Amino acid sequence: MMNTQDGEQTQADGQPAEQATAELSAEATAVRDAYAFEGGRIHLGAMIEGVEPNPAVAVNLAVGMLNRHGLIAGATGTGKTRTLQVIAEQAAHAGASVFVADMKGDLSGIAVPGEASEKLSARATARGQEWISRAAPTEFFSLGGQGEGVPIRTTVSTFGPVLMAKVLELNETQESSLGLIFHYADTQGLGLLDLKDLRALIQFLTSDEGKDELKGIGGISTSTAGVILRSLTSFEASGADVFFGEPAFDTEKLLRKAEDGTGIISCLELPGVASRPALFSTFMMWMLAELYQDLPEVGDAEVPKLVFFFDEAHLLFKDASKAFLDQVVQTVRLIRSKGVGIFFITQTPKDVPGDVLAQLGNRVQHALRAFTPDDAKALKATASTFPTSEHDLVEVIPALGTGEAIVTVMSEDGTPTPVAITAVRAPESSMDPAGAEAISAVVTASPLAEEYGTPVDRESAYEILAARAEKEAAAEEEAPEAPEAKRSGGSSKDSSRSAKKDEGGLFGSPAVKSFLRSAGTVLGREVTRSLFGTRRRR
Repeated sequence: MMNTQDGEQTQADGQPAEQATAELSAEATAVRDAYAFEGGRIHLGAMIEGVEPNPAVAVNLAVGMLNRHGLIAGATGTGKTRTLQVIAEQAAHAGASVFVADMKGDLSGIAVPGEASEKLSARATARGQEWISRAAPTEFFSLGGQGEGVPIRTTVSTFGPVLMAKVLELNETQESSLGLIFHYADTQGLGLLDLKDLRALIQFLTSDEGKDELKGIGGISTSTAGVILRSLTSFEASGADVFFGEPAFDTEKLLRKAEDGTGIISCLELPGVASRPALFSTFMMWMLAELYQDLPEVGDAEVPKLVFFFDEAHLLFKDASKAFLDQVVQTVRLIRSKGVGIFFITQTPKDVPGDVLAQLGNRVQHALRAFTPDDAKALKATASTFPTSEHDLVEVIPALGTGEAIVTVMSEDGTPTPVAITAVRAPESSMDPAGAEAISAVVTASPLAEEYGTPVDRESAYEILAARAEKEAAAEEEAPEAPEAKRSGGSSKDSSRSAKKDEGGLFGSPAVKSFLRSAGTVLGREVTRSLFGTRRRR
């Protein structure tokens, strides 16, 4: 079954769906009715009855329910990426902005119209799909300019201590100490733009001179600081420093649409960071945290603002602290009211914590193989997470072929649909990679390339602060009594605090001078933080 432009459902042969009702089995009729949503629909494919798909029984996903989140799971090579592509391209054509991460480089074809073939036409017909060749408007991004795409960067200060602790693989004690370091930088108005800034600040605060600065809010042990510094040095040496800096990316750029109202697909190209998987997964969590922070409440809408596909989701949760997991759960639970839907893509549902899994109303499960006792256990656990079905899912799931899946989605009344064994439709965009030339052309034509393409080092901030440090050092050499006069003459709380800080040698310290090389926030402005410790915009 397929949808025509005026919304009427028809068979592949053009006959109205109701004419075929008498020919359907009771199960097929139940599935057809359960997935025939009134509003906008994403066509996932056709129900498999026996061994062949029945084009008269469409399996759909309600566009308005995309913000109920989802899971696309299955073993490697079973069709997860194509299912992602099918949902993403239709969501964009429905008017939702889309974000996808291309970990292996095989999703870039979403920017190129698909190429017709006899095999593709036969597949589409068998699934009740009226296939056309088209691609949604696409932007290509890269982390820090590693590879093709408009660079996405953020500052260390904006990234925040919780997410930084995750990428540095710190334990709870070390994470708490890192939070103290960020708090000090925030209250002193010292911006952390890149990893060198953070390293220099840690070195200063653990020095004899800097320890006094932390007495009012606590302290950091030398051993803990040493662990953080070693982790930071290793992280920086891996090349991760390019992801931190300016211009910092504004996540609202992910919500743009084309002039005709079609959602733009933001495709983050990630082959260059395959050796740092935890970084890319945490970076994507930062994007969600930023969106959660900035977007207004909209409740349920006919079309979500953004559908966010989180590939290789298991990497996000691996070795994550309780504080981190709590924040992920909170984000997933609450961001749907901001018009954002999240789809996690991984191998089995057990890769996703139970509290997160409970929030995922739309489920597409491709084949799993049970080669070991652990595999068999995971298979049974996966089958148990689906609604009761007349099928033995423990037997059905391993027997699924490539491009086949069991599906249950959130209906418009908030209840799960019955399980449907589904042959997934073909993408309308290309299933082959777009190629370097095509990607380069898209990036060159992007209006974001000029805005974010060139790294910025705000030397003006360093010059201002370094000049202040040199001026104060020169004043002390010429008039040793000046600091005493300065302390006694200060009337305001701010000037008194500043004088006390300068007396301790804050701006005269070589470590702080190194730190100030990249710092750029206005002195005295305290930063407020929100979800995940990310920095609130003003």
